[in-house]
Amino acid sequence: MNSFNGNNRYSAFPVDFFNRADDGLDATFYSSPRFVTHIDEAAIRCIGELYEELEIRGTVLDLMSSWVSHFLTTPKELVALGMNQQELQQNQAAASWMQQDLNVNTLLPFTDSSFDAVVCCVSVDYLTKPLEVFDEVHRVLRPGGKFVNTFSNRCFPTKAINGWSRTDDEGHARIVAQYYDLTGPWENLQVQRRTEFGHQGDPVYALWADAT
Repeated sequence: MNSFNGNNRYSAFPVDFFNRADDGLDATFYSSPRFVTHIDEAAIRCIGELYEELEIRGTVLDLMSSWVSHFLTTPKELVALGMNQQELQQNQAAASWMQQDLNVNTLLPFTDSSFDAVVCCVSVDYLTKPLEVFDEVHRVLRPGGKFVNTFSNRCFPTKAINGWSRTDDEGHARIVAQYYDLTGPWENLQVQRRTEFGHQGDPVYALWADAT
């Protein structure tokens, strides 16, 4: 069971909300590279189009990244932070990369106001200390910088937090919105389903807000 060091913001969630079926080391789970995409091609393009719409440019951090970042236009400088070294080394969009387990160390190795935007693609469901991570994202963003979270209905079920596994896509959006509400401050929070209802492929949901 997780201990949140007296951080009473977590009292908003049930006691076992951030536990997982597989509580083993994430470093072990992600030790072998997986050169696959975790959503279908239509969902990948949908996320790329969102980044274009939001004009995610400049210096950008791709949080919990892998061997591919779903930009249609590569940012001026993309930093990829993720779990597997071999995957990160293959990310052709990234100008640089670093390996870090955010469930062990939530402190981002960057100075304040380092980035114009931060994105997190289909990974927010794995965070066991999301409020600390959202705090850190806010710290490293420049004022007005966007933090964009996208997710679908696919995941590694044993590594997703219990709270995520127990609800549906609309519930997932409410969970991520609560993370923004409990951190920041953020403004202009947007919550959208980016694919149409009845869409046959992977659905895409997106939440984003501006750092103040």
